[in-house]
Amino acid sequence: MELTQFAEQILLSDDLTAKLTRPRALTDDTPGPARRIEQPTRPANLQFAPRRTAPAMPKGQAFSDPHKRAVAHHIMANHELQALEVMAMVLLAFPEAPAGFRLGLATIMFDEQRHTRLHANRAAELGTAFGDLPVNSYIWTKATEYASVLEYVAGLPLVFETANLDHTVEFEDYFLKVDDHRGAEIMRAIHLDEIRHVEFGITWLRQFKQQGQSDFEAWSQALHWPVRPKNARGTDFQTEARRSAGLDNNFITELLSWQDDNPSRPS
Repeated sequence: MELTQFAEQILLSDDLTAKLTRPRALTDDTPGPARRIEQPTRPANLQFAPRRTAPAMPKGQAFSDPHKRAVAHHIMANHELQALEVMAMVLLAFPEAPAGFRLGLATIMFDEQRHTRLHANRAAELGTAFGDLPVNSYIWTKATEYASVLEYVAGLPLVFETANLDHTVEFEDYFLKVDDHRGAEIMRAIHLDEIRHVEFGITWLRQFKQQGQSDFEAWSQALHWPVRPKNARGTDFQTEARRSAGLDNNFITELLSWQDDNPSRPS
């Protein structure tokens, strides 16, 4: 299957099974012209809901309730599905990107398909089918602003997936505290995958950035408001995971010390 066909399968199908089906092999012989998709096609029960109508993420003691744990998995399944759709959008929007980047991105998309299935299946085991609850569009909406592959690697791998290095550990602990070992296993598996995803992001940031720029400078300048460096860290900061992903000590130090000096939208 061609990469463009794989991307179209994910973005234009209204069948969740098709979106989450991994092709046996991929080639990138005919990338085709650049195309922008305004919104992914989805099943009727997974259409993006109006703002502030999707449930909030449960945390902490709420995890003693199996329904709340199902809600958490449902929300995370939607996050993973949005990430998959964003990656497919990038393949169509930037056909001129290096073949190594495009094929490498496809391997990460396979992980996103698996992560979506893991969360959706676990939510169903806990009594909530994927699509029973409203879902938001935040990750997709921010990704529509990406004007280059540099902005993509800055935004998704180096913000959302980097923050997930912390969130996966946080949620693993929530599951363990209520003896939900399956939920904890899912979070640990995704944590390990996220290390590779962040590594992909920093590797290509270094390829795409301007000569003489530090990693942190190139990354932070490529972000779109309101996404800022603070969005790339959680409450349980995983320094060693970031080092394993290839972030250098300067980047990690600057990320930890970054302060929001201008919390209002810049003029």
